[in-house]
Amino acid sequence: MVVWTIVNVEHWSIERAMPRTVLPPPMGQPLLPDLPNWAWHEYGMRVGFWRIFDCMQKFRLTPTLALNGMVCSSYPRIAQAALDAGWEFMGHGWTQTPMHKVEDQRGAIRDTMAAIKAFTGKPPRGWESPGLTETHDTIDRLAEAGIDYVADWVLDDQPIYISTAHGSIVSVPYTVEVNDISLMVLQHHSGEELLRRGREQFDRLYEESATSRRVMAISVHPYISGVPHRIGYLEQLYHYVLAKPGVLHWTGERIADWFREQVPAART
Repeated sequence: MVVWTIVNVEHWSIERAMPRTVLPPPMGQPLLPDLPNWAWHEYGMRVGFWRIFDCMQKFRLTPTLALNGMVCSSYPRIAQAALDAGWEFMGHGWTQTPMHKVEDQRGAIRDTMAAIKAFTGKPPRGWESPGLTETHDTIDRLAEAGIDYVADWVLDDQPIYISTAHGSIVSVPYTVEVNDISLMVLQHHSGEELLRRGREQFDRLYEESATSRRVMAISVHPYISGVPHRIGYLEQLYHYVLAKPGVLHWTGERIADWFREQVPAART
C-alpha cells in the first residue's frame, strides 16, 4: 500500500481570467483584473504553502511538487524550500492554462522542463497537466520530450502503461476524489470531508492491498488546504494513514520506478 502526496503550486496571471474562482463577479459580469480571486490564490502562495510545508516536515514526508514552470522564477522561495527539503519536482504546465488553450504544446512542455532543470539540476520525470487536461497529441508530446510518467489519467488504483508514438509511459494513480479542489471548491464540503473521505478511501484500498498493489493519492493546493480552518484535517488524515503497518509514502517517480521493475513494458 503506497500513499502519494501531490502539492500543486501554480502561477495565476492577474492579467487573465482566473483558473478557479471563490467569489462570483458583481452583477455577474466578469471583470479584469479579478482582484479577489487572484488574491485568494496569492494567499496560498504567500501563507498557505508554508502550512502545508510544515505539515510535510512534521510527518517527515517527501511529497511531489507539481509546479508550473513559471513558479521557479515567480515564487523562488517556494521552489527553493521544496528543493532543499528533497521534494520531487513534477511538471504542471508553463502557467495554469488548459492544454487545449496552449498554442505550442511542444514549446510549453520544453520550457517547463527547462525551467525545472535549470532550478533543480535535472528535468522532471513526471507531468500533471493543468486541470488534468490533454488533447489527442499531449501524451505523445510528453513522451517525445522524455517524460516518464503522467498523473492525468485518473482511471485506476494501480499504475498502468499508456502506449504513445514514442514508447510506453506510466500512468501513476492520481485522484479527483481525495482532492481539495473537488471537495471544497466544486462540491462545497467543509474541510472535515477531506478527513472523512480520505479515511474511507484509505481503509478500502488498504484492505485490497493485502492481495494486490494499491496506490492512494492525496492532492492538495496551498490556497485551499493551506488555510487555517482546513490544515488540521490534512494533518489528522496523515496521522491516520501513517499509523497502519506496511504503508509506504513514495513520490511519483519512485512509484513509476517500482512499477517498471515489477511489470516490464511490452515491446511494440
